[in-house]
Amino acid sequence: MPGSATYGLAAAIRQAWRALIAGLVLLAALGAPLRAAEPLKVVALGDSLTAGLGLPASDAFPAKLQAALAARGLAAVIDNAGVSGDTAASGLARLDWSVPDGTKAVLVELGANDMLRGIDPAATRAALDAIVTRLQARGIAVMLLGMRAAPNLGPDYQKAFDAIFPDLAARHGVALYPFFLDGVAGERALNQADGMHPTAAGVDVIVARSAPAVATFLQGVK
Repeated sequence: MPGSATYGLAAAIRQAWRALIAGLVLLAALGAPLRAAEPLKVVALGDSLTAGLGLPASDAFPAKLQAALAARGLAAVIDNAGVSGDTAASGLARLDWSVPDGTKAVLVELGANDMLRGIDPAATRAALDAIVTRLQARGIAVMLLGMRAAPNLGPDYQKAFDAIFPDLAARHGVALYPFFLDGVAGERALNQADGMHPTAAGVDVIVARSAPAVATFLQGVK
């Protein structure tokens, strides 16, 4: 009968549409996990060692670290918030505007200028403690990039200063890379003429040694 044929055709069309829609929904669901995650927003808060004094921006620690992390499959945008000459107290004073909203993690590299100026380690400790406390209060993950005192400052100063970073990391439960200049400090070929700031090759060593620890830290950041 013509009516039955018309009804059958309409039912077939509806069934086809349902199958098409179900297929599109399935494809969308399967495709969702394949979308690239947005890069983590990271700030490197530091002094001239972070800023890259004497180097082009592309050779500074944040830029080279970002590239090293990308090579490991970890997408992160690392903002260079290094200011030459900054002490821990200076970093604390500019913390709020140096670390904008939306930042997920901060790499704190401060303390070298405190040590070079012979600032009381208690003052350095207090400033770094405040930095970590304020960042954690904002829900931002923190990793300390530690520094060590030069031997010529004497054993008492060296002991007090060197204890700052592991103590704060333990107290606040934050990640720690013990010595930022590991493999570079004292190596003439890896430092500029001043003997304190790494060359581009020196930055490569710093990045090669620190990138695994930084990657582990960032992989745990939500």
